[in-house]
Amino acid sequence: MKQVVKMVRKSDIEKQYTRMLELELDYELATLYDAMQQRDDKEITRSKTRLAEIQKELEVLHVYA
Repeated sequence: MKQVVKMVRKSDIEKQYTRMLELELDYELATLYDAMQQRDDKEITRSKTRLAEIQKELEVLHVYA
């Protein structure tokens, strides 16, 4: 029984973390768009780096598998 509870809690935590990453993904895409509009190369590079990190984290969680 304890193992089932543990698995359910882990699943809930993963879902919450996935949702947080998806929200951060949306925010970062908006930031990238703004940086592209302003031609801010430094911010574009930073946003692209963070987007790649988010993608890797989501892949680890098998969200897009």
